[in-house]
Amino acid sequence: MSPIVHHPTVFRLGPLEITGFGLAVLAAFAISQIICQRELWRRGQPLEAEAIPDLVMAALLGTLVGAKTYYVILTGDLGAYLSRGGFVFWGGFIGAVIACAAVIRFKKLNFLRIADVAGIAIAAGYSVGRTGCWAVGDDYGRPFSGFLATQFPEGAPPSTVAVMSQQFGVTFPSGTSPSDVVSVYPTQLYETLMGAMMFAILWRFRAHRHREGWLFGMYCVVAGVERFIVEFFRAKDDTLTFGLTTAQIIGITIATIGVVLLVARRGNASGGTAPRARAA
Repeated sequence: MSPIVHHPTVFRLGPLEITGFGLAVLAAFAISQIICQRELWRRGQPLEAEAIPDLVMAALLGTLVGAKTYYVILTGDLGAYLSRGGFVFWGGFIGAVIACAAVIRFKKLNFLRIADVAGIAIAAGYSVGRTGCWAVGDDYGRPFSGFLATQFPEGAPPSTVAVMSQQFGVTFPSGTSPSDVVSVYPTQLYETLMGAMMFAILWRFRAHRHREGWLFGMYCVVAGVERFIVEFFRAKDDTLTFGLTTAQIIGITIATIGVVLLVARRGNASGGTAPRARAA
């Protein structure tokens, strides 16, 4: 089976270069804002809905700074701050939560009320945003020759023998040319699909009868599980305890926090069930 040969998606408007990654990030945050505002209005929470544009801006800045900082910490390469590649999801997630929490506190809003809706939007934005990783050939997987196996000769970085061995610790037979392009798992597509599945699950339970924050707990669980699974296919060289990667350990931690929220926020404050949100 012949592998897919990937080439980056780039648009040029005169001297301006627009990458598929940039478009995907823009679309991800736009979709997230639409989902949050529509859901908050549906729930009859106008103050929170009106604050969403400010929160989306905070999330964008927090994501960019957090994702880059996480990558710099992992690689020790300060120059990565100036590169287009090297955005790590968990770093972006943590950065966005911190930035949004600060804005929510400043505006004296309810964090869990917004988080309950934000989980749905994050899942949708994640699915869309991962198409940007595919567009630039970033965050691909380990060597693979089966269905949808893809070569990234112009990836970020290229999926060559030299890159796979030096950066990801993959071993190849003696005599293999360092310049050979390796076919790998297209993990960006897996993440896009799993992100869509997370969104579908959260959307299904958006009118839950539990206390505010319960649905964010569910998001934490499915996001942690998704990341734990996809890491088995990713090209990584940061294995820690019990053969797990840093991202998997963080994923387990986030999923555990999610379980705690699901238990703690089950039912309403009076011990019964919360009223169902108004139908769309």
